[in-house]
Amino acid sequence: MNTHHLGASALSTWILLLSSCTISGCATSGKVSDPTAKFTVSVEPTVLQLLLAADHDHDQKITLHDGPVEFRFQDQEKRGHLLRGAYPLSVFLQSLALAHDQGAGELTLSETELAENPVDRTSRLIREIFWDGLTRRTDEQGLIHNLQDSKNTAQKAKNHLYVPLADRAAVHYFEGVQKRHPELRLEIRQTPRKITSAFMDFIGDRHGLLSLKVGTPYVVPGGRFNEMYGWDSYFITRGLLLDQKTELARSMVDNHAYQIRYYGKILNANRSYYLSRSQPPFFTSMLRAVHEKLPRTGENKVWLRDQLRWAIEEYRTVWTVPPRLIRSHNLSRYFDEGHGPGPEVEVGAYDAIVAPFARAAGLSPADYLAKYEKGQVSNKKLEATFKQDRTVRETGHDTTYRFDLRANDFLTVDLNSLLYKYETDIAELIEKEFGGSFEVPGQKQPETTAAWRKLANTRRNEINRRCWNAEKGFYFDYDFVNEKQSNYVSATGLYPLWAGLATPEQARKVVDFATKNLEFSAGLAASTEASRGPVHLPDRPQRQWDFPYGWPPHQIIAWDGLTRYGLIEDAQRLAYRWVSMMARNARDFNGMVTEKYNVVTGSHEAFVEYGNVGSKFSYITKEGFGWTNASFQIGLRLLSSEQLKALTAFKPLNEVFNPALTSVSGKR
Repeated sequence: MNTHHLGASALSTWILLLSSCTISGCATSGKVSDPTAKFTVSVEPTVLQLLLAADHDHDQKITLHDGPVEFRFQDQEKRGHLLRGAYPLSVFLQSLALAHDQGAGELTLSETELAENPVDRTSRLIREIFWDGLTRRTDEQGLIHNLQDSKNTAQKAKNHLYVPLADRAAVHYFEGVQKRHPELRLEIRQTPRKITSAFMDFIGDRHGLLSLKVGTPYVVPGGRFNEMYGWDSYFITRGLLLDQKTELARSMVDNHAYQIRYYGKILNANRSYYLSRSQPPFFTSMLRAVHEKLPRTGENKVWLRDQLRWAIEEYRTVWTVPPRLIRSHNLSRYFDEGHGPGPEVEVGAYDAIVAPFARAAGLSPADYLAKYEKGQVSNKKLEATFKQDRTVRETGHDTTYRFDLRANDFLTVDLNSLLYKYETDIAELIEKEFGGSFEVPGQKQPETTAAWRKLANTRRNEINRRCWNAEKGFYFDYDFVNEKQSNYVSATGLYPLWAGLATPEQARKVVDFATKNLEFSAGLAASTEASRGPVHLPDRPQRQWDFPYGWPPHQIIAWDGLTRYGLIEDAQRLAYRWVSMMARNARDFNGMVTEKYNVVTGSHEAFVEYGNVGSKFSYITKEGFGWTNASFQIGLRLLSSEQLKALTAFKPLNEVFNPALTSVSGKR
């Protein structure tokens, strides 16, 4: 994509004038500079002058909220310049901030750089800056960035670092770091070979970072999520691969394999309070995505063999045994093995849950919760509610009204589609790479393609029997306690297409249903408004994984699923909605890329629960948000060259796609 795709008239709204004249003579000169000509400014004074002139709401950003803005300034050769419009001024501010952070006292750039198309610029920043800004390591140098945890604000005399007892080399390494860096206030604690509820109770409030493979980099989502997350990592890996960061993507797989080996599962994230739960399983999809980019060498085949072993281990010891497996139904559920309120949960998040009990006791929710946590009040119903809340967090959809705080009771369509994908991935890898039979260390019988295909067929049949609604033409979660389908319409109903378990006829019906019920101006909503139900404070607040919010993983899953079934134009239409919305927000709001968006309004202003990660920064964002960055890069690759040209010109959807498909029931 090139900036010449943007028409001159559109460009002029961003850079109205960059004149090579003195400021006092600008009004009469009439001469416009060569757009490629460079000019140089002093960084710090220019930043201060720019903010004074254009940052009207004093948030250290230049956005549409600042209203009409312009900036007159002189370069070091005393030539006067005039910039008008939020976009060029915000690009100027971001460029100055980068120069400042790199220790430069001066910045040289051109009009052309300030007029870089927002689509191209966002993609470039993701590739060149954001991934690096989100990369972490668990080693001597990396700990300074990893130890701090804004989610756990308890005052601690020590920073606890948990290291697997079985990884003796890591234990020795970090004990050395502890001695060399007393300023880190490290307390090394060892995790047992098998993580038990007794060990999690032993941790108490001494929470801390869980070490990963020493020195092996990984990418975090960003902001308050400064750890390696479970399902985020799959989508991040996809983005890394598109941006030619193959070794970093391989390291993501290595760190997940490390977690399976030493912590027993791919964790929600690598903090001690996450030891009791996993997240939606995407490990085989990560593995295959990386493997496909690697040269076919003997070394890489050994790597694949090692990782496949851990994928099978995770499948057999986490997802297909109780308490997650419901044997009577041959399907699995999410289940957190811990108890009590989550230590990582933001202050006030439990108010709606606790409020009924607090009112009965004549206390505020905060006071009642404090007494509960200290053991001063006992409440079995609240205890069960916290158990359900923890399971909601294992689903990755924290939080939502999808389960009505009964998440343990549902065989979800997303989890079982993901496990079907594990079964077919493992079957295909064994067949294509290992001749149909795969030896697992310590296992008497080899794993075979035939056996894994049988598992996949059984699961597909059960999903279609329990989760497929022929009347509605969509997939729903199954309530195994009450033996009935949920009626909650969720974007997760598209997962069977991503996994490839639906028939072509089912796929077409799913798309028709999703188009009518979940597709909005900026992409797919997490749910319908009717399924979410009414929201009101204090008892039923808005939840972030419900209507009207849209999330990157749901978009990517849908695009992939539609593409798998040959429904390319539908996939491209959805991608165009999402990517154009992201580009508009980045253009109008200082390069902003956030974890979620309001897909009805097309806005990043989705401040619900803990807010919207990626929206709070000064001068420039150097991170965006992990899976949102990936969604932008993936969405761009899905569009045709003509669609990309339209995107960079910010053409409305109905000028790019069949108008009959872009306006349904008037809600688009």
